[in-house]
Amino acid sequence: MVFLPHPQFGQLGTVPDHIPISEFMLNEQHGRVAHGKSNDPYTCGITGKTYTSRQVVDRVDQIAKGLSKEFGWDPNQGTEWEKTLAVFSLNTIDSLPLFWATHQLGGLVSPANAAYSASELKHQLLDSKAKALFTCAPLLSIALEAAALAGLPRSKIYLIDVPLEILAGAKPPTGYKTVSQIAEAGKTLPALKPLNWGPGEGARRTAFLCYSSGTSGLPKGVMISHRNVIANVLQAKVFESSYRDARSRATGISPFTEVGLGLLPQSHIYALVVINHASAYRGDQTIILPKFELKSYLASIQNFKITSLFLVPPIIINMLRSHDVCSKYDLSSVRTLFTGAAPLGMETAADFQRLYPDVIIRQGYGLTETCTVVCSTHPDDVVLGSSGCLFPGFEARIVSPEGHEITSYDTPGELVVRSPSVVLGYLNNEKATKETFEDGWMRTGDEAVVRVGPKGTEHVFIVDRIKELIKVKGLQVAPAELEAHLLTHPAVADCAVIAIPDDMAGEVPKAIVVKTPSAGPDETVAQSIKKHVEDHKARHKWLKGGVRFVDAVPKSPSGKILRRLLRDQEKEARRKAGVRL
Repeated sequence: MVFLPHPQFGQLGTVPDHIPISEFMLNEQHGRVAHGKSNDPYTCGITGKTYTSRQVVDRVDQIAKGLSKEFGWDPNQGTEWEKTLAVFSLNTIDSLPLFWATHQLGGLVSPANAAYSASELKHQLLDSKAKALFTCAPLLSIALEAAALAGLPRSKIYLIDVPLEILAGAKPPTGYKTVSQIAEAGKTLPALKPLNWGPGEGARRTAFLCYSSGTSGLPKGVMISHRNVIANVLQAKVFESSYRDARSRATGISPFTEVGLGLLPQSHIYALVVINHASAYRGDQTIILPKFELKSYLASIQNFKITSLFLVPPIIINMLRSHDVCSKYDLSSVRTLFTGAAPLGMETAADFQRLYPDVIIRQGYGLTETCTVVCSTHPDDVVLGSSGCLFPGFEARIVSPEGHEITSYDTPGELVVRSPSVVLGYLNNEKATKETFEDGWMRTGDEAVVRVGPKGTEHVFIVDRIKELIKVKGLQVAPAELEAHLLTHPAVADCAVIAIPDDMAGEVPKAIVVKTPSAGPDETVAQSIKKHVEDHKARHKWLKGGVRFVDAVPKSPSGKILRRLLRDQEKEARRKAGVRL
């Protein structure tokens, strides 16, 4: 049985496949809200510096011309793989203009997680074959170390401007070209030749190479086409249109727009597509913050009258725990909270609703591989705990472990989806691509059920994770990656990494370790193992769940780690210790 979107949420029309994302986002001919009626798409939440919609168009053109001169790139010569830029930065108002300028040249962007260590960034630089790296002052030292490891010359490192306030009094580094300087140089350069793309080119060409942890080994490059992003932006627009039309009639404001929060990392697919593309296309304003800090976050809501919060569960839990601080700020402008990247528990949602009864709590579900949203809570059809209803243009199936299609409600199985937003596959990894994608369908690796909600619509509930990913504050951790690293420690004979619940992070990794015969005392070895991870891995991969020593790691006859058994053992130990599960 194929589950389909409810007709009341609209129908997805033709998705353009002959234009780059930049053309789709910036040209009014492709359905975006007219520039004259659009809010300023990107505003710095610290300094207030802002770009109008028309200024973004000019900025993209200037940066594109500057990049063309800097790298000798012609829009209609060479493939996107010859024009790859890696971006390793905190959030800025220049990030999207830089991305779209690269697209104007027929290039691709590979955004890197700002929490990466140098070795992790090195892998992405080498795997993507990036021709240059754009970073920012606070991350420059890591960027330089990674570039040296990857053999990328210092002359190919550039800076994106960030507010001086986050430099903590340090002087901005010199000796590096900045995006602003590239744009300034572009002002006096001749116009670029327009991209000459034929039908299907936007569906074949990779626009973004985002890295997903997957379930084993090093992060994999997910090849996202121009059409993939365009499709999900249009799906979001269609899904939201009935609600926005109703708000327009009620307020007399046409088009009805929102002021959203751009706090989540712009390298993450949730922020990249949902916040930075879909919102701008609808004429919304996004208030950009470089990173989360509670008071600056609350101040931005108060100062900019933010109406839509795009968050992840740990930030929501932080707000609940810090209600005394939150109550000192005027948050009355907020109408909607949208949460994603990890499930929001019903209890947490109910607690938030009690404190903020006028806020509509919405939840979405999606993956890098689906670019991005598969289903979402509609503002007029809220069911707490649900991940909402399918986006227009999506098809979904529920499949049993034996491969049989489930045709009944409330019966769990793997969620398998098809949509024009489903990506091209994994870079240089045919095995993983074949395992995940087949005939346009994508195996999510997540266990789900479909239930009929109070209003008669089908809702998707994510009930478990078949893939073994650990999600720490919305960031993915592959247990196999950490296990491989732990086995390089001289005291570790065997190991497994599992997720354990954490109020602030959602989940954190915990190591289950078999010591070598010559290893020292448990406490000393545990501290040494933790430091071994902290010295080489990003913070969200640290063993915040601790280390537990066992005589043997339970495995199946084929050698597969029985993680569910380990998780059950952990739950029982926590229950006996009186820890709230």
